[in-house]
Amino acid sequence: MTDMLKAIPMTKPEIAPFTGETFPVLEQSAEFAWSSAESKQRGIYGFDSRDVRSRPFNMLRSRLLKLHRHKGWRLFGIVSATPAVGKSFCATNLAAALSRTPGLDTYLVDLDLRRGSIAHNFGIPVERGMRDYLEGEVDSLGAFACHPQGERLVVLPTDRAPAHSAELLASSRMERAIASMRAVTAPSIFLCDLPPVFANDDATIVTTKLDAFIMVVEEGRTTKKQVKDALHVLDQAPCAGVVLNRFDGGLLADSYGYGYGAGYADYYK
Repeated sequence: MTDMLKAIPMTKPEIAPFTGETFPVLEQSAEFAWSSAESKQRGIYGFDSRDVRSRPFNMLRSRLLKLHRHKGWRLFGIVSATPAVGKSFCATNLAAALSRTPGLDTYLVDLDLRRGSIAHNFGIPVERGMRDYLEGEVDSLGAFACHPQGERLVVLPTDRAPAHSAELLASSRMERAIASMRAVTAPSIFLCDLPPVFANDDATIVTTKLDAFIMVVEEGRTTKKQVKDALHVLDQAPCAGVVLNRFDGGLLADSYGYGYGAGYADYYK
């Protein structure tokens, strides 16, 4: 199976022309109440490098930073073949880990327009979000950008509501949002939480606009065929790697006795 999970070398997508939208920086985003205790309670360990549960995400962070340095990639999609395998859990923790990188601006964008869960992960209400922006109900991304108190992570959430998601993600407003991400001149990485590949064609539409994607699979649940078929569907974009979630095998066990099992993520190149 590991041969199948190697990164797929691809060229970068063509950059859309910038249309004037300014992507909100940390200081322009609304702050919401946050604490280390709440972070752990909600299963977000990536903010704390001393927590051993953050180590798998630190490893994945190193992989993305390497791709950022050597290939210039900044826009990454987080996808899965099927629902309920921990995709958003991995996206949230990876974003948290990346936000600890000095001199790097980190953004987490929820593009799972029908079943967004990033807001739920942080326990924040969504009055306006990415769906509203893409539908034209909100003029600016900064209208709903927010960040947890004391952390350097900008979150752009969405709600859970019926939507013509494929049409919205293929729209000119989506192109405008992507262009604004690429127009950010400061060192930055954008993580886009996408719908499962086989839920609809949303992930296929968005990954062609990004630099690369990461596939999340679940031990004992995601089949080899599902992974192969999902990679085939997304073959117009580079695969930066695959995360095996809920792995109970000790791949990352070390001499201190730490092991990473149910509920955490292990990275395969």
